[in-house]
Amino acid sequence: MSRTGRLELGFLTFVADGGSGSAGAALRDGLSLVRHAEDLGFDSAWVRVRHHEPFLSSPMTFFAAASQVTSRIALGTGVIPMRYEDPLRLAEDAATVDLLSGGRLELGLSNGIPPLAAALDPIHGTSERGFAGEAQHRIEVLRRAVSGAPIAQAAAPYMGVPEGGDLVVTPHAPGLSDRLWYGAGSERTAVRTGEQGLDLQVSTLNTEETGEPFDVVQARQIRSYRRAFAEAGHADRRAARTSAGRIVLPFLDRQDADDHQVFIEGYSSGMTSDGRPKDPSPFPVRFSPVLSGAPEGIVEELLADEAVRETDGLVIVLPAEGSLEVHRRVLSAVAEHVAPHLGWTPVG
Repeated sequence: MSRTGRLELGFLTFVADGGSGSAGAALRDGLSLVRHAEDLGFDSAWVRVRHHEPFLSSPMTFFAAASQVTSRIALGTGVIPMRYEDPLRLAEDAATVDLLSGGRLELGLSNGIPPLAAALDPIHGTSERGFAGEAQHRIEVLRRAVSGAPIAQAAAPYMGVPEGGDLVVTPHAPGLSDRLWYGAGSERTAVRTGEQGLDLQVSTLNTEETGEPFDVVQARQIRSYRRAFAEAGHADRRAARTSAGRIVLPFLDRQDADDHQVFIEGYSSGMTSDGRPKDPSPFPVRFSPVLSGAPEGIVEELLADEAVRETDGLVIVLPAEGSLEVHRRVLSAVAEHVAPHLGWTPVG
């Protein structure tokens, strides 16, 4: 099934704290970029969540601020690694942000990457469920919490709740439970996402290697997800939603090429022309290419991208580093010269 309706357009930023300014300046630049995207008519703004790195680590506090300086654009995480999250605290924060924003939060989740995230085991402890099992357990607790379902019983009378009475997470944000996403990297995890009734994110890497082109593998993941979503009966209640991330850097002049040269060379130097890492990887992985150059060439590549043709939304993944002005220019060029040729129309 290929998309027939309007393409939704989003962008993803790392909110990098790696420039010459302060950490506070980086956060304010991030807010400015979200406002700029809303002015351009983007549907959604997504943030990468990284711990112990010079990038955004507290998305809910960032979105609480973003909700007060924007009025329409959806605010999403891509993605929160759940292995080490407290699902009840996250449910409280997410519901608070959703209410502050008027129902605009899109909560993207993942297990996390075991070889990297397991470095936190000495702090948080290990689990008899294993890495993925513990992460999935916490996702399930989060899902129950944001849906308003009881998460415990009072051991004694508490704030009007009798002993044995149900305890629920507050505040409750109606509709948030239908805006939970999972960032899948393989067909197996895409199928599980559909069975769970979550929405699906695929991004700039796959964690399975079939020998096929990157977009072909992701298109199959999207189709398998939709089939599993429908077979589990979720389609009777609402439509499945999918998004695909791509690094898109249009060059309108020589300055654009100069601005992105270091990133493009650094990104491509670590992999083969088809996205395989040159150095040994602890898990199967394939990366998507950078789509750069003249806008018309980028349009042709995206129109030929099998996964982009299948998905409901395209998310423009910005380089991790880069000035506010450079990133604003990327979003403007995409909105003016690329996305309208793919089936997108600006909101508002």
